[in-house]
Amino acid sequence: MKINTLHYITTNAAAAELACQGGVRWVQLRVKNQPPAIWKQLALDTQAVCRRYGATLLINDNPRLAQEIGADGVHVGKADMPAAEAREMLGSKFIIGGTANTFADVQRLAEAGVDYVGLGPFRFTPTKENLSPILGLDGYTEIIRQCRAAGLAVPIIGIGGITLADVEALATTGLHGVAVSSAIGKASNPTETAGLFIKELSAVNPI
Repeated sequence: MKINTLHYITTNAAAAELACQGGVRWVQLRVKNQPPAIWKQLALDTQAVCRRYGATLLINDNPRLAQEIGADGVHVGKADMPAAEAREMLGSKFIIGGTANTFADVQRLAEAGVDYVGLGPFRFTPTKENLSPILGLDGYTEIIRQCRAAGLAVPIIGIGGITLADVEALATTGLHGVAVSSAIGKASNPTETAGLFIKELSAVNPI
C-alpha cells in the first residue's frame, strides 16, 4: 500500500479543500468534543472533498464512524481503541494508522498490523492534548535505527509541530513522511503552503 508522504490533519472540510487544492492527497479528520451527529456530518463533508480530489480520508479515533461512512481508514491514538481491535472490526480493506512515541509503541503497532505509524511529537504542539515526550531529530533517528535492527518495515510518519523548514533535516532520519496541521491550516495561504510542502518532500529523495 502506498502511504502518501504528506498527511494533512484537519478539523473541517473547508480546510481540507484548501489543502487538496494545493496537492494534498491524504487527509485525516480529527474531531474532538463534538456530538456524534456533528462529527458524522463533518466526516461526510470532508469525505466529499476528498472524493473530488482523489484524496484518501482517514477518521481519527473513530473506527465505527469510518466504517459507517465508508472512509478509507482510521487513525487510532494510544488511548483509543487498540489497533488490533480496529483491524478486527474493519478488516483488511481499511487503512489503519496508529500513534507511537517509543520503539516499543512502534513494535506493538506493527504486530497489530497497522499500515503506518505516526511517530511523535517532533516538538511541542498546541493542537495535541496530553503531549508525549518530545522526540526531536535524535529521537527519530534512534527509534528508526531500532526498527531497522528489528526488521520492522512499517512506514513511519513524523508528527508534532513540524514546519516546512524541518522537512530536509527530518528526511535524514529515515522517516517515510510527515503529518502537519497548523503549518498548513494556519498559514496565510494554505493552498500555496501545501504545494510548498509537497515540493520540498519531493526534493528530498526519498523521504
